[in-house]
Amino acid sequence: MQKIMIIEDDPAIREELALLLENEGYTALVIKRFTDIPAQAAQEHPNLILLDIGLPGKDGFSLCAALRKIVPAPIIFVTSRDAGVDEVRALSLGGDDYITKPYSVPVLLARIKAVLRRSGEPEQADLLEAGELRLSLTKGVVSSSGKAVELSRNELQILACLMVHTGQIVSRADLIDALWDNQIYIDDNTLSVNMTRLRGKLAEIGLPDAIKTRRGMGYQL
Repeated sequence: MQKIMIIEDDPAIREELALLLENEGYTALVIKRFTDIPAQAAQEHPNLILLDIGLPGKDGFSLCAALRKIVPAPIIFVTSRDAGVDEVRALSLGGDDYITKPYSVPVLLARIKAVLRRSGEPEQADLLEAGELRLSLTKGVVSSSGKAVELSRNELQILACLMVHTGQIVSRADLIDALWDNQIYIDDNTLSVNMTRLRGKLAEIGLPDAIKTRRGMGYQL
């Protein structure tokens, strides 16, 4: 099982990331002691590191340079700093990718997989599972009980977000954020249309009630 180290000082964000990664089949290594981080990384041998910039003690830039001397794991910066100069500096210091917060969960997972693949790490299975549902992220196909149906890009993003948060209520705003990619904005009405189509396709494979509407709160798988 691949190990991903989380170096993030916000407890809520790091616990959310840890839960997300564990649900995806990774082992999450959460840093809570912000001293001798390179030594901790050398001891744990992570396959990949998620690194914030604003940290107590050494900032993410300094840590990246220090980590590069000790561990071979690729590093993805995950930060709220969206200035181009910060991204250039991060990559020039040895970062392998740069993702700004708030991030789309499916996009973050795809970028993690891509960096692991480029670094020569074994590729994670391209499959999300939740109850009877099986979703192939690269094929864009959802299946259940031997039946399968193809999804559009937006339908795929919506279902992936709901499956990652199975059992939890996902707000309409969070779903719209999950569909933000390459400067394509999906408005509230478009979300409703795509949700209706997605439910229709789930009905085709025998799961018409898989997505529940929680009035005033959002949707729940």
